[in-house]
Amino acid sequence: MKIEKETVKYIAHLSRLDLTDEEIVEFTGQLDNILRYMDQLNELKTEGVEPTSHAIEIKTPLREDVVRNSLSQEESVSNAPERKGPFFKVPPVIETEE
Repeated sequence: MKIEKETVKYIAHLSRLDLTDEEIVEFTGQLDNILRYMDQLNELKTEGVEPTSHAIEIKTPLREDVVRNSLSQEESVSNAPERKGPFFKVPPVIETEE
């Protein structure tokens, strides 16, 4: 296997996902299949192949850039559930011990 259950558990913890043991086994298998497929793709000879983002040429309709007035700093935080001075206050998103 290219990926271990412990790695999936760790990624789930970082993502704040509470996975069951069955889900961990299922996702470990799925992620392993993806990584093995990526290894197969890496074996392809691609020298001299022009990079493309689509198999056919596609035009993306874009709107014209127009300068508009934006909210003031006070207006943007006026409805915030919590704030610290002129900033949004959010819970910390750093690794914690269980």
